[in-house]
Amino acid sequence: MQLVVARIGRAHGIKGEVTVEVRTDEPELRLAPGAVLATDPASAGPLTIETGRVHSGRLLLRFEGVKDRTAAEALRNILLIAEVDPDELPEEEDEYYDHQLIDLDVVTADGVEVGRITEISHLPSQDLFIVERPDGSEVMIPFVEEIVTEIDLQEQRAVITPPPGLIDDQAEIASTREEP
Repeated sequence: MQLVVARIGRAHGIKGEVTVEVRTDEPELRLAPGAVLATDPASAGPLTIETGRVHSGRLLLRFEGVKDRTAAEALRNILLIAEVDPDELPEEEDEYYDHQLIDLDVVTADGVEVGRITEISHLPSQDLFIVERPDGSEVMIPFVEEIVTEIDLQEQRAVITPPPGLIDDQAEIASTREEP
């Protein structure tokens, strides 16, 4: 299975380094020197990572055969794609790859069908499941342990305990104002 692990940004310096926007939780594994990555568009690759380093909080990579700023700038916006075994699991017990979560059925703890995960949105504060409801509408479910209580890859389902108002219009409104 192929997964996008990074997007190449602008050139850095004059010796062929580029900044990369990391799109994997395991950059030390996927973006290590010697890694051979496919590209999108395919005509730009494959690219082999020669060196990698962190500079001012950004990952910088140099690829074999890319020796100057002009060659590095030509790689801008290219997606880097790693080949991953579909059965491979992340190192941490409670971590999942996006491809493992997409298409899981989402149900409440009492068995009510909510929908199917169609996308994972990675935000700075938390990840969100984008869930398509049976009626075609979408609902966003925060991927936090207080709400997503179980991921069962064998049964292909995610069990949630949503707070009032998350998947229905029965929100409890707490107000400090007195009723007239």
